Amino acid sequence: MTSADHGAGLLAPGWAGSPAAAETSDAAFLRALLDAESALTRAQAALGLAPAEAAAAVTEAAGPDGFDIASLAGRARAAGNPVIPLVAELTRAADGYGPYVHRGATSQDIMDTAMMLVARRALGPVLADLERCGRALAALAAEHRDTPMPGRTLTQHAVPTTFGLKAAGWRSLVLDARDRVTAVRASLPAQLGGAAGTLAAFSAYGAADATALPGAYARELGLVEPPLPWHTLRTPVADLAGCLAFAAGALGKLAVDVLTLSRTEIAEVAEGSGGGSSAMPHKANPVRSTLIAAAARRAPQLAATLYGSLVAEDERPAGAWHAEWEPLRDLLRLVGGAARDAAELTEGLRVRPEVMREHLGLTHGLIVSERLSAELAPVLGRARAKELLTRVARRAPEEGRPLAELLAGETESEELGVDLADATDPARYTGSAGALTDSALERR
Repeated sequence: MTSADHGAGLLAPGWAGSPAAAETSDAAFLRALLDAESALTRAQAALGLAPAEAAAAVTEAAGPDGFDIASLAGRARAAGNPVIPLVAELTRAADGYGPYVHRGATSQDIMDTAMMLVARRALGPVLADLERCGRALAALAAEHRDTPMPGRTLTQHAVPTTFGLKAAGWRSLVLDARDRVTAVRASLPAQLGGAAGTLAAFSAYGAADATALPGAYARELGLVEPPLPWHTLRTPVADLAGCLAFAAGALGKLAVDVLTLSRTEIAEVAEGSGGGSSAMPHKANPVRSTLIAAAARRAPQLAATLYGSLVAEDERPAGAWHAEWEPLRDLLRLVGGAARDAAELTEGLRVRPEVMREHLGLTHGLIVSERLSAELAPVLGRARAKELLTRVARRAPEEGRPLAELLAGETESEELGVDLADATDPARYTGSAGALTDSALERR
């Protein structure tokens, strides 16, 4: 087994092979750590705290191909993080400019900054896939604006709705996730504070105004300048936890609805290319939805670990920031995989309007009892209307006869004052579903 075999995703088909997996690999973290180190030397050079030759030498030495990930991982155990062995190697490789490597920084500066770099890079393809998913759902909502289907509450038929409105609702959640991820990604800061967040070492090395250095550092990395060193002020990590957990849940809602609607007994939708079974040749399992749902189940607990690290004592806690690395990577991978799967799912989703229309008749017209109750109460009186509808509602499933027929047999249509054929047609009782869908689709 090679070091590359670790983290390939054998037990994680939801994110294996995804862009997020590549951007969160050990190699990607090594690249981010080296980028953080070399940017620090460049930032100091930009402010006259290091020679330009040092910035060039350290940047050249920071090529990831010159470092052994497995060796760094093994040696990280002694220090509690991989930065210390990495700095030792980078210092040796810096061609005489080793004293300018990591100068004034602490390990957490580099780890936190690298974590923000990895998150920023991983969230790029996540946002692209959320956009794909949103476009696919917009097309489905527009196409099926007026496609009637049963609305279900507490697992039972309630009143009719439309598939267009359902798809518009899914899209709304996806766009909510996109907006949250976009905002958090744009706010990710560099971290630079030195040993205890005071920047004191940089002044000792000659900085006239050490507070200018975090901004220069952030600019080198394409990150945001932090208002304060955030060694124990973990807002950036908590923001990532929140937007990622929300994104997983938003995509999970879409997935569990598809799972329900694709059951054999319902079959109102189907994945475009279902997965096979090892034992049952006839099956086409909703694999994309299954993997998204699995990610949504795991994400809240991972986010909880990151929120727990907000309770970080002193100017550097023992264990709190160490506890963030793996859960954050797992969250980025889960959401990256779920976004990829959601894009593929929605782009290939097969909708079956004829099955939806057939299901509207399963209750023999009782799915529109709300409408009849509202329309008959003014004509017959509330008590009589309720008694009549209760009686025919009981007979409809027992006798297998449509509600309109039973009502017609109970009283004259003229007395009811309604057109029974129209009043009991589920497709004519979708309320403002079309208008709501149109309104939702105006959002960009």
